[in-house]
Amino acid sequence: MESIVARNRADLVKARGDGPVVLVPTMGALHDGHRALIREGRALGVRLVVSIFVNPLQFAPTEDFSRYPRTFEADLDVCRAEGVDVVFAPSVEDMYRPDRQVAITSGHMGTIVEGASRPGHFDGMLTVVLKLFNLVQPDIACFGQKDAQQLAMIRRMVTDLDLPIDVVGVPTVRETDGLALSSRNRYLSADERQVALALSRALFAGAVEPTPEKVRAAALSVLGAAAPELVLDYLALVDPATFEEVGDGYHGDAILAVAARVGATRLIDNAILRL
Repeated sequence: MESIVARNRADLVKARGDGPVVLVPTMGALHDGHRALIREGRALGVRLVVSIFVNPLQFAPTEDFSRYPRTFEADLDVCRAEGVDVVFAPSVEDMYRPDRQVAITSGHMGTIVEGASRPGHFDGMLTVVLKLFNLVQPDIACFGQKDAQQLAMIRRMVTDLDLPIDVVGVPTVRETDGLALSSRNRYLSADERQVALALSRALFAGAVEPTPEKVRAAALSVLGAAAPELVLDYLALVDPATFEEVGDGYHGDAILAVAARVGATRLIDNAILRL
């Protein structure tokens, strides 16, 4: 199937068409995790739009915006193979006017866990997602569970701003050895990739434990064994809706989230638990 490529707002208006639309926002460098998102959107049986836009607002000056992989032609091949109707691939200049002043503030949730390590990241992420929602006007949007705090914050934004959009979370896709798929995995050497497996192993070790204190202890034991090659940023056991840390007596659903550096590459992962 030949996907329509919309490079700017005017192209998008013509390509979107009438009727219900599903949006899958991405930053490109598409892998099988993105394919899962696209297939979820395609299965809903309505017009499917995939956006490809590396958003500068969600990168800090010390982060990897300039080296973030950009593989548009390969991404377009994936979209065609998966039956995507429209690929929206705007420029930075088309998305952000030079005199822009207004942006989304992510609130308290944007300052904890991942937000504490990446100040301003969630402000930039929510701003671009809201702009994509306004431009594409989807009825449904699909996001990956791998970015669990991002998913929770988008749901919070949709609720708080009364946006008429159904946000669908799609489970994390993993390699056979457990490593969560990520566009940044390509930066890992063969030895670093073996070290990176400690993230998923830590999550799996924690997930079988019955209490918060045992979950944390089991996961930290695995991560500690991978040091110093793996440098832990955080391990957090949080409420899925608020991303606040849960106490030792907590019962119910929780997310065990981890972030660490392996060499020069920062990776994140998470698992959904029932305590």
